[in-house]
Amino acid sequence: MVSGLINGIPIITDGWLSSAKKIPSRNFNARPDNEISLLVIHNISLPPKKFGGEYVEKFFTGQLPVEDDPYFETIKDLEVSSHLYIKRTGEVVQFVSFLERAWHAGKSCFNGRNACNDFAVGIELEGADDIPYTDEQYLSLEQVTKVLMNSYPKITVDRIVGHEHIAPDRKTDPGQAFDWKRFIDSLTR
Repeated sequence: MVSGLINGIPIITDGWLSSAKKIPSRNFNARPDNEISLLVIHNISLPPKKFGGEYVEKFFTGQLPVEDDPYFETIKDLEVSSHLYIKRTGEVVQFVSFLERAWHAGKSCFNGRNACNDFAVGIELEGADDIPYTDEQYLSLEQVTKVLMNSYPKITVDRIVGHEHIAPDRKTDPGQAFDWKRFIDSLTR
């Protein structure tokens, strides 16, 4: 669950969510302008389909112990990050300030505009395309998304997408296990 609330609501200060655990990543750079107008939902688990542990945090901070799993050898040279990561427990971790460009979407396009990292916030859910997400994750995702929409009003319900929507030739996440209706309905009640 989201914790560290102020008057019951998390706030964003200097691009950092008050309720998130902060683990700064070096994998970011400046946005080309100050626009924040898209939210991209992803999934990740390391090793694939194995949950728990700190491998995702280590991956996003360039400290993945390659010797721990054969799969890690295939991703060892990638420099990626996300703004937020929501664990199966609902815990929220932040790696990059929302004011900076995290490296989560790669080659991507939304409504004819390329390079979604330039104007998007990326949220990674601990999961896999075909494994249901937890109630705790949906609750944290709802809470965080409402704070983002309030702080960055250009993020609207119709500007919330999956990685699969902006890079359909490359990506499938958050996948068929993600309940879009449940999530979107939670934002409008």
